[in-house]
Amino acid sequence: MESFETIADDFAFLDEWEDRYKYIIDLGRHLTPLSDEERDDDNRVRGCASQVWLVFDPPKDGRLYFRGDSDAHIVKGLVAIMSALFSGKTFQEIIDLDPQAKLAEIDLTAHLTPQRANGLSSMVERIKREAETQLDASITAEG
Repeated sequence: MESFETIADDFAFLDEWEDRYKYIIDLGRHLTPLSDEERDDDNRVRGCASQVWLVFDPPKDGRLYFRGDSDAHIVKGLVAIMSALFSGKTFQEIIDLDPQAKLAEIDLTAHLTPQRANGLSSMVERIKREAETQLDASITAEG
């Protein structure tokens, strides 16, 4: 999986948005597909026009890891970008991260349809909510 910094560097190298869209789709092709069992209603992200699923793996060392998939090629690429941005970070890092600022670095949201931008926001909300839930659970377990 590419780091967000690598994705940002690659975006800077590509001059045309058509090439950037192709790159986003290519990022999605590298995601490991979820199983049919994982593509269930519990893992579905509400608020996305396309079908999007996020599966949160058991946290390790206070870090959140997740996998995702979509039935739309470009959205699957957006899942890959969200994974690069959030997966593997601590719960607090995820909570504190300003995804709008990071995505502004690559001018992504300005080039998405309103539906896709809403779907992206729904993914971010779901990831941040999971990080908050895991942080609360770890604090409760400690004390």
